[in-house]
Amino acid sequence: MTETDVTAKAPKPGPAEPGSQSSDARARRRVPGWAVPAAVLAVALTLPFSTLSLPGLFEGALNGPPALHLLATCLVFGGLATSYDLLYGRVGLLSFGHALYFACGAYAAALLMSVLDLPLVWAALLSVLGGTLMSLALGAVSLRVNGIALAMVTLAFAQAGSILVARDPGRVTGGEEGLSLDTDHVPDALVGVVDTVNLYWVAVAYVAVSLAVVWWLDASPVGRVWRGIRANEQRVAVLGVNPYPYKLAAFTVSGGLASLGGVVYLLVAGGVTPVVTTAEFTLTLLVMVALGGAGTRWGPLVGAALYTYADHRLLQLGGSDAFAALPAWIAAPLAQPLFVLGALFVLMVFFFPGGVVALPGRITSALRDRRGPAHTKEAA
Repeated sequence: MTETDVTAKAPKPGPAEPGSQSSDARARRRVPGWAVPAAVLAVALTLPFSTLSLPGLFEGALNGPPALHLLATCLVFGGLATSYDLLYGRVGLLSFGHALYFACGAYAAALLMSVLDLPLVWAALLSVLGGTLMSLALGAVSLRVNGIALAMVTLAFAQAGSILVARDPGRVTGGEEGLSLDTDHVPDALVGVVDTVNLYWVAVAYVAVSLAVVWWLDASPVGRVWRGIRANEQRVAVLGVNPYPYKLAAFTVSGGLASLGGVVYLLVAGGVTPVVTTAEFTLTLLVMVALGGAGTRWGPLVGAALYTYADHRLLQLGGSDAFAALPAWIAAPLAQPLFVLGALFVLMVFFFPGGVVALPGRITSALRDRRGPAHTKEAA
């Protein structure tokens, strides 16, 4: 029995009645599936050529170094959140060790360039390969258990990696100070404030790769098995499909994409610190995915971009004169980004459990429900 048998018993929709399809559904059919991603990619690639200024949202024009650096950071975490959603949103695996593979990519690339004098390309390739193999090995052990036990095992691996980096054995990880980017082995086009636009395009390329890989796999027969595992793993096993190899494949691909994100983060941030090795960092990824909408096409990217942008802007606003003029009992909590983001996350989960990407549909449904009684009365 193959993986296609998992969905063989799913109920098939019957023939549509004449006139039952709305104009919105017909419009969606007329738009090719690649049109929206292509349009978003085109806008992202041409953004550095825009001189538009958005006061209050970005410092200076959109093509200025501060705005491009912030956007590049949002994109890096957007791609990382997409890789985490491959586990959490599409397979239903709760892992608390995803930060380990991200840190592996960043630290390994920095060490390979500074210690072994490897150029960026070779350092990046070896780092991604190492992170992928690490995720394969740790996943092979962690996936022997499920549920909370899986979360605890991955948390243990992540904590061990975080302690190892912080203890700085052999004085190679930099301890609490981390490692800076060795610019001698990086192309000149990726070094300096003037070349921030090139780093932005690298971040765009990373997001495009992450989305393409996750979407392609999700639409494949493997993705159908993943959805079956998320819905009911025991039923998948009863149908004759062993869930373990499919979960391990998701674990490995997710870790490889996270390692690639670590290399891109090293370039964009100009270094790496132990902050990205902690379990709290993985929890932040979980918040990003849930904020945007787990298991959706654009949700993890949107949630990560909003979270990262709000985190950076709240830190800047916390030191502004406007905050200083507020009463202390208001300014104190508002000056803490985690407090504000945590409150917004609680409200979002409570009132809009589907995430940010579900808001348009919920608003449209609410408006339709309000217009329904009125139309009924008019028809009567």
